[in-house]
Amino acid sequence: MGVRVAVAGASGYAGGELLRLISGHPDLEIGPLSAGASAGMPVTDVHPHLPALAGRVFGPADPASLAAADLVFLALPNGESAAVAAALPGHVAVVDLSASFRLADPQAWARYYRTGHAGYWVYGLPELPGARGRISAAHRVASPGCYATAAILALAPLLAAGLAEPRDIVIVAASGTSGAGRSPSAALLATEVMGAVSAYQLGGTHRHTPEIEQALAGAGDTARPSVSFTPMLAPMPRGILAVCTARLAGAVPGTPAVRAALADAYAGEPFVHVLPEGQWPTTAATVGSNAVHLQAAADAHAGRALVAAALDNLGKGAAGQAVQAANLMLGLPETAGLTAQGVAP
Repeated sequence: MGVRVAVAGASGYAGGELLRLISGHPDLEIGPLSAGASAGMPVTDVHPHLPALAGRVFGPADPASLAAADLVFLALPNGESAAVAAALPGHVAVVDLSASFRLADPQAWARYYRTGHAGYWVYGLPELPGARGRISAAHRVASPGCYATAAILALAPLLAAGLAEPRDIVIVAASGTSGAGRSPSAALLATEVMGAVSAYQLGGTHRHTPEIEQALAGAGDTARPSVSFTPMLAPMPRGILAVCTARLAGAVPGTPAVRAALADAYAGEPFVHVLPEGQWPTTAATVGSNAVHLQAAADAHAGRALVAAALDNLGKGAAGQAVQAANLMLGLPETAGLTAQGVAP
């Protein structure tokens, strides 16, 4: 018998990816599954790609049922997630995939989310310095956002090494449509999305902006970062490609120094890969994996460092990252049930 885990919000895209990963995990077994409006429906009616769960039925979003598990994954919208977390007994370990507990600053939360601040949990990005110890000792962990994961992993080593200025960071990133969730939306119809790339939430309004700034603030001993973030919707189901730039610091280091900062920071990391020189990340190479692919260059003409990052927004950007944190919390091998190998074509 493995460790029993529950999934709240199991009918969504991130919830379905959690079920796929848990089904193949050597040390976890699927316990209660809740799905709100889909309660009472067979799991395979919503997730036909999971035949191993034939016969399982979604239950209601009942904290008492979820509390029967050793660990609960919350794959719910922000408000719902915070409410369910508050109703769970303190002895139940929780990994929250929403933004509810990612921000330490109540004012930043109020500005971007316009609701009451539920609190701050340990931030579940294991590759940040010191994070593994904090996650392993935590009972409640906030799993990072998908865009935020790509941007933080791309830029944190450069700030830590003093190679980039924190006050002039520009991020442009494209995500697949699954990043918007499963709720019906006219803007996500195939006729609207296919053949088009569109920007949205411009002008510093995207909710991952303060999350990125918060994490990067701990990466160096400099001023709090200032991030200009432009997200885009791309005509693909899953994946994120983020191009992150920052003004080069000091004596304007070249590409070898920028690449070396990334390589040194992620040496031995199982899921973060700095690609060979001249090879640039593509979302296709990370689909179905918990991997992040990085490449960097120094633009001497513009005086800027550039790092490109690709990941699967449902993998390392959501469910895979949550399982990685859960493994640490439960004292299991960090890589259990996860892979850095993508799916192609």
